[in-house]
Amino acid sequence: MRIKLTSDRVRDLLDADPLNLPQYTSQLINLANQNSQGTRPRVVGQMSELVQEFDGKTVAEWEKWYLSKYGDRIDTAADRFWPMILKLKDAVHKIDRAMVERWVRDLVLVKTFVGLRFQEAILAGIAAQLGLDYRLAEPDEESRGIDGSIGQTTVSIKPLTYKAMSQLPESSPIRIIYYEKKDNDLLIEFDEHEII
Repeated sequence: MRIKLTSDRVRDLLDADPLNLPQYTSQLINLANQNSQGTRPRVVGQMSELVQEFDGKTVAEWEKWYLSKYGDRIDTAADRFWPMILKLKDAVHKIDRAMVERWVRDLVLVKTFVGLRFQEAILAGIAAQLGLDYRLAEPDEESRGIDGSIGQTTVSIKPLTYKAMSQLPESSPIRIIYYEKKDNDLLIEFDEHEII
């Protein structure tokens, strides 16, 4: 048997009153919290550990227990991201239809293209660093795991997590370039002595 419990039903079963906020406000508060990290464990405590210390059964008992020990942390958390709420309020007033269209165009036309073509950027960046030419792989090369060439060296571009997995045999003429996406940057790792 399978049953589905909605979040509202879970709250009801645990006798937790619903949080009734105006439409969209919870999403904005959540965004402000994410940006300011207002409810991180260092601010409000490590909840998974605190709930283990708690020996009560109800939401009311939990609230009383938490507030008696850590009550000041609720204010600290709210104070931490209230300035972000003010920034969001200001930002919302600056958004107009033209800005929304520019944002959509950037997402659909630029970020999508860049995200799908970052391999070429990696090849071009390394080639420029080493003073070599580069080219993307031909279709028959792609079927053999080759993403392109830098100078005379064929390369495969893999995420950094690939290092922990089995790799291509040592005798393979294909050299591996590793990358990691960090925020809006690409961190690239390769052995420059293998690329000629």
